[in-house]
Amino acid sequence: MLKVADNLPDEKVLFLSDIACTGWHANELGEVGNGDVVCVWGLGPVGQMACMWAKFRGASRVIGIDCIPDRLRLAEQKLGIETINFSERDTITAVRQMIPGGPDVVIEAVGFRFPKSLTHAVLKGLKLETDVPDVLTECIKCVKLGGRVSIVGDYLGTTDNFPIGALMEKGLTFRGSQVYVQKYWKELLGYIESGKVDPSFVVSTHMPLEKGDEAYKLFDNHQTMKIVLKTPFGMQASGTKSK
Repeated sequence: MLKVADNLPDEKVLFLSDIACTGWHANELGEVGNGDVVCVWGLGPVGQMACMWAKFRGASRVIGIDCIPDRLRLAEQKLGIETINFSERDTITAVRQMIPGGPDVVIEAVGFRFPKSLTHAVLKGLKLETDVPDVLTECIKCVKLGGRVSIVGDYLGTTDNFPIGALMEKGLTFRGSQVYVQKYWKELLGYIESGKVDPSFVVSTHMPLEKGDEAYKLFDNHQTMKIVLKTPFGMQASGTKSK
């Protein structure tokens, strides 16, 4: 358990149990530091946190990649980052135009469930692979020579047509893992307590706990960014209204 001050709203500290720490972990794996140019694939809650922490750690540019207008708009307005809508522009072409030579760090915050190509949609559908490398392939092709690839999107089994040649020939550092929440949460709580960051910007909806099944459907259909479920007592104590 992590002890937090009574004066901190739930929404500011709730995500230390998961996405705030996952976004930080993505930056740790990529060793993001002052002056780095960072591209983040996926602007869901984890991707938004990865962008927030990249700016906090001194990245000179952060570019977020997604196709959902609300996610892109949130990242632009709340984080002040650049974005690429891959439904309107080819990702690899856009990154190469925006960042000649490629970014220092690429962060994959999408995961194995998202095929972008027909080939991998078919392979996964036929159960010839469990995981799809389409987004990782873009990351590897875009990052600069000698760059760093950070993976916090979840992968669990095997994949086909993975660009192992480009990974080796470009001399990339390639790291990924699940997050170690307890490793980071005390440090990150300090940044939240001091007002240096506020992860609550990702909260788009509050709902009572008994509507959890409805909340999962909304999230699964990309109709909301992040839902906070509260018990009736929690709603009353915080003065929260359902949205």
